[in-house]
Amino acid sequence: MADPFDPGEPGWSPVSPRLATARLLIGSVTTLVAVVVVAALLGIIAATTTLPPWWVGLPVVLGLLVLGWLAWWAPRNQRSWGYREQEEELVVRRGLMFRRVVSVPYGRMQFVDLQQGPLARRFGFASLSLHTASTKTASTIPGVPHDEALRLRLRLTELGESRGAGL
Repeated sequence: MADPFDPGEPGWSPVSPRLATARLLIGSVTTLVAVVVVAALLGIIAATTTLPPWWVGLPVVLGLLVLGWLAWWAPRNQRSWGYREQEEELVVRRGLMFRRVVSVPYGRMQFVDLQQGPLARRFGFASLSLHTASTKTASTIPGVPHDEALRLRLRLTELGESRGAGL
């Protein structure tokens, strides 16, 4: 049997590479804001107490470490996501350290939901959520290219209705 976590395995549809860029952008802005706020607070504390002034630079160093980690993590995380349309189910894989494969039977899907915030809209992708009666088989696929997300939502909805298992 083939390894379902192998991104090179044929038949898996990848998510958009722009997902990594969007996550890196969000993480960078969040880190920058946190660094500025913490450095400013430490600057105020250092000016009014005996705290050494070099403590103000500590958030900058930590921020650079976080940005380095984000630059390493975001592309790897994006590549770990994938989905495969099979005859009776949609299979979704994800994860780097804690990997997970979920099979969502078409007949068990209650509804398919598309979400797209302003950043996702700008980068041309959406998140596709598959809802079932069980939270264990429900799944969300982030970073699906917009046109593919619309096609997949329509196809999954049709398959869910045609193969409904008495829900």
